[in-house]
Amino acid sequence: MTRRGVLIGVPLLLFTLLSTVLVLHGRGPYPVESELHSWLLTHRPAWAVRTVGIVTDLGTGAPPYLAAVAAGLRWAHCAGRGVVRVCAPVVVLAAGQVVRTGLMLVFGRSRPPVADWATSASGYSYPSGHTFTSAVAAGLLAWALLRGPRRPWVAPAVVALGAAAVAVGPSRVYLGVHWAFDVLGGWLLAALWLALTLPLLARLDRAAGPPGVTELQSRSSGLR
Repeated sequence: MTRRGVLIGVPLLLFTLLSTVLVLHGRGPYPVESELHSWLLTHRPAWAVRTVGIVTDLGTGAPPYLAAVAAGLRWAHCAGRGVVRVCAPVVVLAAGQVVRTGLMLVFGRSRPPVADWATSASGYSYPSGHTFTSAVAAGLLAWALLRGPRRPWVAPAVVALGAAAVAVGPSRVYLGVHWAFDVLGGWLLAALWLALTLPLLARLDRAAGPPGVTELQSRSSGLR
């Protein structure tokens, strides 16, 4: 099996298995999820809820799309060409959200009781939308950063993006609006979506022709 086959096949298999297990269980929470949920309810001081609320907001609204736009701008800057590269990451993110929403409606898993929520939420629970969206947005921006010149700040930026994306998932469980397996499903779906779409973006890049003047200049300066 090719490397791309592994990158697609592993998250697809794991997401399918997890989804099947949840459906066979009646879409309700497993004991480990319920126990974790109950424990967290007794460990939510107001200051922690406020802090985690800031983290969870990275997975919805403007922040993910700003990251996608930044990915497009970085890509276009390095390649020396414009509109298609700027828009493509945004399209990937938006299309992924449509797919995730469709799966959410199909599975129809209920959220934890509303009385336990420490933030607002809507729709069904699985897979977690904030988790999926933040992971895809971070993956797109990290991909764009790594395609350009390897400046000293690129590696720390990629690590920070990964850390932020990983933090969003548990924040949803901590705030009481998701079960733990919802977050796991969101991560697996994000990994699958990135494995499917990033090669398409790379193919689009190759189809557009050789690097533009901006990228050539950047690479030349990096060799000095």
